[in-house]
Amino acid sequence: MNEKPDLLGNAFGGLITSKTRVRILMRLFLNPAKRAYLRQLATEFGTSPSMVKEELHQLADAGLLKSEPDGRQIMYWANTQHVLFPELNTMVKKALGMDRILESVIQRIGDLELAMLLDDYAEGKDSGLIDLVLVGNINRENVDDLTRKTERYIGRKIRVLILRRDEYAANKMLLETRPHLLLWQDGKHPEISLESTA
Repeated sequence: MNEKPDLLGNAFGGLITSKTRVRILMRLFLNPAKRAYLRQLATEFGTSPSMVKEELHQLADAGLLKSEPDGRQIMYWANTQHVLFPELNTMVKKALGMDRILESVIQRIGDLELAMLLDDYAEGKDSGLIDLVLVGNINRENVDDLTRKTERYIGRKIRVLILRRDEYAANKMLLETRPHLLLWQDGKHPEISLESTA
């Protein structure tokens, strides 16, 4: 597959000129339950800690991020109470193609009970490989067809794990040990729920 397009940069182009700031927003606003350290972000982004530190401070000063000391480091996370949080969260999801996944894959595949992201994207890391778990009575052929079309649109690979409700129940503990983010739930079975983990 070709290198994934810089959809997030394009979405924020003109609004935010700093690529580091855009990556921080993506990392912390896709899944607001996730937290990160300065050095962790610098390593992930392949940039200097001083550049990341400056952007984190500006975002924190603007009230978009919260922070607290954790030992010798400082932990940062999205301020979900900020008036701009819903808009930024939506923009990040759209830029990464999450809205397209919801529209073209999740809501058109039959008896879906639950859908969630696993691993990198659940942590806000734009790695190019989206791991998606779908729970319900789902037609694999339909999913494969919709997935291929969506991959072309968003420029990212989608790997789908389909589970029946009993299979999900049997594997729930294992899935919960991995980074995960609930994308969609139809409400028919409220006992099936996974909250985003920090």
